[in-house]
Amino acid sequence: MNAVRLVAYAGLFLLGAVVGVAGALAQQGWFPGGLLLALLGSAGAFYGGSRATGTRAGAIAPAAGWLVAVMLLTATRPEGDFVFGAGLGSYVFLLGGMGVAVMCATLGQSPQPGASDARLGK
Repeated sequence: MNAVRLVAYAGLFLLGAVVGVAGALAQQGWFPGGLLLALLGSAGAFYGGSRATGTRAGAIAPAAGWLVAVMLLTATRPEGDFVFGAGLGSYVFLLGGMGVAVMCATLGQSPQPGASDARLGK
């Protein structure tokens, strides 16, 4: 593993954290549309990281950043403040985001067939 790949994974981790915070704020603000936008943004970060690096770790890095940010936002503060309410949208965002992360991390990286001059069946 070289330094460029490590920097890419660190950047993807930070991107996942930013997407998690933005999704946490948007999902309840514009309820059905905000939830869909937050989940699509998360899926874009996870799948985009996988495609950009060509590895499954490219999807795991933003998913880990997303999970850390979202879990920190679910904790209550001493003042009693919290970001997530106890509504259906919050649970769909949490569980849906985790499900999307698992799906993007387990997608197989299919190799592209090479260009050959041979014709099939001949």
